[in-house]
Amino acid sequence: MAPLCRGLWVWGRAPQQPPGLPLAPRRAFSNNKILVELDESSGVATMKFKSPPVNSLSLEFLTEFCIGLEKLESDRGCRGLVLTSAIPRIFSSGLDITEMCGKSPEHYAEFWRAVQEMWLRLYGSNLVTLAVLNGSSPAGGCLIASSCDYRIMVDNPKFSIGLNEAQLGIVAPFWFKDTFVNAVGHRVAERALQLGYLFPAPEAQRFGLVDELVPEEKLQEKAAAVMAQWLALPDHARQLTKAMMRKALLDRLLAHREEDVQNFVSFVSKDSIQKSLRMYMEMLRKKKG
Repeated sequence: MAPLCRGLWVWGRAPQQPPGLPLAPRRAFSNNKILVELDESSGVATMKFKSPPVNSLSLEFLTEFCIGLEKLESDRGCRGLVLTSAIPRIFSSGLDITEMCGKSPEHYAEFWRAVQEMWLRLYGSNLVTLAVLNGSSPAGGCLIASSCDYRIMVDNPKFSIGLNEAQLGIVAPFWFKDTFVNAVGHRVAERALQLGYLFPAPEAQRFGLVDELVPEEKLQEKAAAVMAQWLALPDHARQLTKAMMRKALLDRLLAHREEDVQNFVSFVSKDSIQKSLRMYMEMLRKKKG
C-alpha cells in the first residue's frame, strides 16, 4: 500500500482557527466511494459504502477501503468497526466485472492485489468488525461480510448472500472458499460453491453465514448492542484469540500471494472467461434497459 497522505483525517480535533472564533464541529471523512465516521465516545467507527448503483468493488473502492481501514487501525481511539451500505437493498454486489473484462494483464494483476489487500487487512484486523447487511451481498460482498467477526442481516427473504461466482463461470479462489467454509462448514460450502448458490436471509442464518436477522428499523440498535458486548472484553485477549484462530488462513495467502495473482490473471485472460463476462455484462445492460 502507498503511504497514507497526512492531514486527510482529523479525528476529534477541530481545525486550527483564529482565537475568539467558535470551534468547528467534528466532521466525518468522506471520499468518492466510502463515508467513514468515528464516534469518539464509543470508539466505534462506521464505514458506509456509497458507490451506486450496487457498491461494486472497483479498484478505486478497494483502495479507499484499505486506506480507511489502515487509518482506523492506527487510531488508538478506535476499537470497533461497523461496515454497512448507504444504498438501500444492497450491501455490495461484489467484484466490479468491468475491472476484469477487456483490460490488460497488468491491470488484472493490480486489481487482484487490491482484492487480496482488502481481505488481508479486514480478516486480520485487530478491531471488532461487524457487518450490518441492509440488503443483498453476493460474491465479493459475501467475502467482506464473512471476513467480519459478526454479521447482522435485515430479516427479509428477498435479500440473499453467498459466493455465486460459478454462475459467472468463475471459480472462487481458495481464500474465498476457506473464509466461506469457516462460516458454514465444508459440506454446505462445497454444495453452495459448485452451484453458485445465494442463500435467502433466513437460510443464511440457519447455516451460520449470518449470525442474526432483525427488522430493518432495528439494524442500528442491534448493531450497537452487539458491538457493546464485544467491546466489554479486554482488547488484548480478544485480539490474540482472533489472531490465533485466523493466522493459518492469513499465512496461506501470504505464502502464495504472487502465485494467486498469476493464477487469477491467467484464468481471467482466457477467451472463454472473457466471453462469459461480456455476456454477463450484456445481460445486466438489458436488465437496466
